[in-house]
Amino acid sequence: MFGCMTTATAEPPPLGLPWSPSRLDIVWVGAERPRELSSWSDEQLAARLQGVQRQRAIAAAEEAELILALAGQRPAAADPAPDHPGARRAGWTAQPGDGEVSEFCTAELATVLNVGRGTAAKRLTRALVWRDKLPATFAALKAGELDERRAAELAEKLEHAPADVAGRVEDALLGEARDVSVTGLGKRATELLLRFDAAAAEEARAEATKTADVHLYPSAVDGHAVLAVDLPAEVAAASHDLIDQLAQMLKADGDERPIGQLRTLVHTALVLHPADNGLPLVAANLTITAALEALEGGSTPGEVNGLVITAAHLRDLLARLGALGLTAPDGGSLTYAITGPDGELLATLTPAELARLAKRGCSEHPAGDCGCALTGPPPATDRYRPTERQRAFVTARDRRCRFPNCGQRVGANDIDHVIAHACGGATDCANLCCLCRSHHRLKTHARGWRFVMAPDGTLQVTTPSGVTRTTRPPGVRPPPARPPGEPPRAEAEPPPPEPADDPPPF
Repeated sequence: MFGCMTTATAEPPPLGLPWSPSRLDIVWVGAERPRELSSWSDEQLAARLQGVQRQRAIAAAEEAELILALAGQRPAAADPAPDHPGARRAGWTAQPGDGEVSEFCTAELATVLNVGRGTAAKRLTRALVWRDKLPATFAALKAGELDERRAAELAEKLEHAPADVAGRVEDALLGEARDVSVTGLGKRATELLLRFDAAAAEEARAEATKTADVHLYPSAVDGHAVLAVDLPAEVAAASHDLIDQLAQMLKADGDERPIGQLRTLVHTALVLHPADNGLPLVAANLTITAALEALEGGSTPGEVNGLVITAAHLRDLLARLGALGLTAPDGGSLTYAITGPDGELLATLTPAELARLAKRGCSEHPAGDCGCALTGPPPATDRYRPTERQRAFVTARDRRCRFPNCGQRVGANDIDHVIAHACGGATDCANLCCLCRSHHRLKTHARGWRFVMAPDGTLQVTTPSGVTRTTRPPGVRPPPARPPGEPPRAEAEPPPPEPADDPPPF
């Protein structure tokens, strides 16, 4: 049996969260549905879709309340003090709830929700805005009377406005919010913000300038990516106009390629080959990952700086770098990464080293038909800092920050001891991994986190709230599923506690 009813909540929810009586749509489904969805009337389908929308809004409000409760248990007072070696540098990146919420709360929230740090920061920010500046919007969301997208749009547009100004905009818009498109609602909120407090709007614009950045996103098409720059409107318009004018000149000179392609070529030339702009000349660094099978004509995809490209694209790229003779480009280097049957990295070798090993062979089996290992990971060192060979091996193995859902490329990462060197952790590839500076600081200075790494580079990260996520080096295949009835494998021993301070770079 299928049906629905509308009632009102009589008891407050658990967790001691803010609560007020509200309408609740309850939908129940019996053991069997009397009819398939295809037999429902248009009215029934529309009503059910609207019910799902209300449920999604109510769930979004509950998620925000849970996020606020977790953030309330992670105060900023627990972070390293400003004069501490591990303190966050002011002005480096904006943090949700600065001065109120721990800077490490976003990383924990990202791990709990299994999303990226940017997504977690947005959800924490909008929860804080709903609670502190848009309480009526939050109440409408809890009641299922305003959908999540419109509530989020108001939070985004009014994030930097003073609470009293945000309240005035909310009072003016909330009654009509359901009947206005999401884009129209955002535009109206911006217009009212300018009318009520132009200074606040300027402050919001200045804040947006501080948090602006350049982003690299994978494209829907293999072998392409999107480079996005957040700029003031007038700068963005002027930049686009300059690129368009130069592309139009090429078109006028007889270039038959589409104008959009010409714009991308002009932009690329301006970035990669700057002239007379006072900036130092730099060379782009590309890390190309290729499977031998792809070079021989197979279909295994490869990577360029972490962006997936097809095998055909990969072969074309390598051909342009020196044909399949694989020579290093000018000013660059070439390293072979040797992997095992399960994708685990066995060794990294230069072409000369590989040639010497192949020529020397195995001293015990000169026929060359043995299975003896001729090379492996670089040896451990007694020093704190990894050797260059270790650094090359770990960066080739990890390729990016190993924290769950972090995609920061290796060029912007630190090589970190999983078990701290000061606690007896070896400077060995089995105890080293790539972490971006933010997650390196979290591991070293945030309380209650646990990091454990297996010899093949598999990393387990456990939050203070007990959620564990596992990351494997790219290309490493997970172990086969455990057969039913087989006892679980023993977990790795936990590392000793981290010291209060970590050596440089902190």
